[in-house]
Amino acid sequence: MKAQTAPPTAWDAPTQLAAQTQTLTTNKAAGRERGVTLRVVVLCLVLAVVLGYVIPVIDYKLFNTFLGATHLPPGAIGVLLVLVLVVNPLLRLVSSKLAFSRNEALTVYISCLFSAVVPGHGAENLIVPVLIAPFYYATRENRWLSWMQPNLKPWLTPALNSHGGLYNKAVVEGWYIGLRGNTPIPWGVWLVPLLVWGSVIMAMYIMLGCLSVMLRAQWAEHEALSFPLLRLPLTMTEDLDRQDSYGMLGHFFRNRMMWIGFGITVFIQALRGLHLYFPDVPNFPLELDMNGLFSEAPWNQIGWVPIRIFPIAVGITYLLTSEVSFSLWFFYWFMKLQLMIAYYLGFMPNALPDATNAFPGKTFQGYQTGGAYLAYVAIVLWTGREHILHIVQRAFRRAQPRPGERAEALSYPVAFWGFVLGFLYVVGFSVVAGVRLEIAVALWISYLVFAIGMTRIAVEGGMLFLLHDIMPLGAIARLLTPGPSAWLTAQSGLVPASFIQAGLIYHMRAFSMPSYIHGFKLAHDHKIAAKPLLALIAAVVIISTCMSLWMVIHLGYDNGGLGLGNDWSHGHLSLRPLTFIDSVTKDTSGSPVVNWISLVMGALLTYGMMLARSRFLGFPFHPVAYLICLTFAAHMFWFSIFLGWLFKGLITRFGGPDTYRKTVPLFLGLALGDVAMILLWLVIDGWQGRTGHLLMPY
Repeated sequence: MKAQTAPPTAWDAPTQLAAQTQTLTTNKAAGRERGVTLRVVVLCLVLAVVLGYVIPVIDYKLFNTFLGATHLPPGAIGVLLVLVLVVNPLLRLVSSKLAFSRNEALTVYISCLFSAVVPGHGAENLIVPVLIAPFYYATRENRWLSWMQPNLKPWLTPALNSHGGLYNKAVVEGWYIGLRGNTPIPWGVWLVPLLVWGSVIMAMYIMLGCLSVMLRAQWAEHEALSFPLLRLPLTMTEDLDRQDSYGMLGHFFRNRMMWIGFGITVFIQALRGLHLYFPDVPNFPLELDMNGLFSEAPWNQIGWVPIRIFPIAVGITYLLTSEVSFSLWFFYWFMKLQLMIAYYLGFMPNALPDATNAFPGKTFQGYQTGGAYLAYVAIVLWTGREHILHIVQRAFRRAQPRPGERAEALSYPVAFWGFVLGFLYVVGFSVVAGVRLEIAVALWISYLVFAIGMTRIAVEGGMLFLLHDIMPLGAIARLLTPGPSAWLTAQSGLVPASFIQAGLIYHMRAFSMPSYIHGFKLAHDHKIAAKPLLALIAAVVIISTCMSLWMVIHLGYDNGGLGLGNDWSHGHLSLRPLTFIDSVTKDTSGSPVVNWISLVMGALLTYGMMLARSRFLGFPFHPVAYLICLTFAAHMFWFSIFLGWLFKGLITRFGGPDTYRKTVPLFLGLALGDVAMILLWLVIDGWQGRTGHLLMPY
């Protein structure tokens, strides 16, 4: 085989990924093989501090391309890139023994899956503006203060005085307008709310971590899911332990196809960035405005149809199975077709917004995806029932541990009871905050359904970021009664429930469960010491959470929330608690019968697809795409996914499997080049003070 061509094992199909990743070198010392060494721990903790400081500045102040907020974080890939191409070659010049082993590099990457995602834009980091934005925007007309003051515990928000529940106007306005002179940040009023919400966030991380321990073996071994988002870091590090001439620069970085893909992306993004700074430089358009093309009925019913190309999304899509990549763009248009059919059936013209803020688009479409989530997660759990039953039996000491359990980050009894205690804590917190018990249970069960469903999308569909865009309490309320909800009232805890829902559950863009699943799979396949790794992850999560909350508060008081580069601090996401209350207490539309029919239809369609996949070889539809077809992620990525699917289909059809394997480095190069340009332009934009330069969807 020629030198520039990768060995066959490097480019096998995703179904062979597990077998490839279990290959370990035996000429390393045991301590280095385990991955969690002292220098790795120190490096990971330092990175947690650095990323926890830098990412909120990028996300909130500069509003440039996210380093985190995706499940293939540019920050984590960037750290790995520097480690492989800069740090290791320099260390090898001194002594080959000083170079980072593959397991050490992968351990650093696993930690960065958390230190880049936790402080990134997502549910937990919206909690600061969510706690104060409704107070800042409260007026006599909207009467929001009359809802919040009597129904919200003072220890939940710094906006209410802890002694009399009065509005702390100076605290809220100081964050939005900025402090003047030498006025200190009022940390005293923030301390209790931060401790309270911080404990809930930690309980959520514990709950999702324990759940990931329980599901890893079922998903990674019994079902052999593909984990496409691990392909790039595994390929980048595959030669780190080699002792021959490829030790300095591995096969991947010597592959000409990779550099072709890398060069294509670098050329395009360099040209686009230079055009931003110097308008005389020609631009390279990667988007097309379609709004003017769909101006007549029924085409104007389909709403927003962005056509945008993201090289990283094209590259990752090339790794997916054909039915997954096909379904990801097909179901996007399947929902658009429904909007046109609804127009002819007499539904209100154009996209009818859901009055409960539960779903985007038409309400019946949202309930379809809700039913799809319920059915898909139920089928996933039913498929793994034997494994889950064994875990429950282990928790009650009715079964003996199986051989593989020793390699898990936690024993199954500890994971089970940790999950149960975490769930009880978040439900108990909700009840103490004033939410009625059955509403609290429904809210947090909904959260777990979303977490499991979206994590499966990450490990099967390779989506870079995930959203569900569903207000679960609003969705449930519209299944029970039409008009103003009789289930969600001030007496039942509507106000605290709406803050919990908006702050932690509605916008789960950077939630941590995919990071746990990806990290535990890497650790298991490469024999990285799982228990020390879990301790390292816990330390990184605590540091990242504290740094991100501290930075968001600082950025507001230092710069003024209204002057930050994005509008999350004063836009629709931070106002969700009260806009949701308005909707469920004032809306008079909606039909529970139609909602139930739509919910059941979504569940039945999902079940039918799963049944057909088990009966018919080559069935082209995969239900994971149905779950996210209405989300912002689907809008942003559908065309890039279509291109990746098209390229793979054409290359496989006319070149065969061998040509496909040989061209995988080309598409990984597209993804890696995008990450490299993201890092480069973040440095340049930070130096120049430019805001709003986005190479990835916001």
